[in-house]
Amino acid sequence: MKKISRIDLIRTLEQELNYKRFVHTLAVAGTAASLAMCYGADIEKAETAGLLHDCAKCIDVRKMQRLCEKAGLEVSSFEKNSGSLLHSKAGSVLAAEKYGITDPDMLNAIRYHTTGRPGMSLLEKIIFVADYIEPGRFTAKNLPLIRQMAFADIDEALLKILYDTLVYLNSTGNTVDPMTQKTYEYYKRLDEEKNIYD
Repeated sequence: MKKISRIDLIRTLEQELNYKRFVHTLAVAGTAASLAMCYGADIEKAETAGLLHDCAKCIDVRKMQRLCEKAGLEVSSFEKNSGSLLHSKAGSVLAAEKYGITDPDMLNAIRYHTTGRPGMSLLEKIIFVADYIEPGRFTAKNLPLIRQMAFADIDEALLKILYDTLVYLNSTGNTVDPMTQKTYEYYKRLDEEKNIYD
């Protein structure tokens, strides 16, 4: 399948997503491209992954489940009935099947943009962070600080986002996806090791 052009991709997403989600998508893509410029990553890949990160967000959860099942992606009990978690995995399938994305790094960036994962690539970190800090976001705690951190040390920003997310979820009594916890512990350990050897 031929990869869709940038303009056609944006036009298609405008039809597929609700207006609020489409505006968010454009903002994440722009933020991801800016972070890619800052860290020397591939700007086109970052922008495209940003455009596609929520491509499955507006579809029915049952359809998300079918997409993942058809692609052979394992879905945890935490993800199964949660569109807010499952859309990431379903989105990686949709990005490949509908939009012609074959790059594994881009597909992983879409797949893990909600929970993160241990050992994320630079592109995965960029999409994860861009989704959190894009200009339309305003409710998360410590956003001004995290936005500054994102362009100074993406690993520090990633760790802070994971920590704040876990604190928020625990304070509201929401169930924490084990992958988010595992990702936080992985990057916390790396940060501690880095500080020991600095």
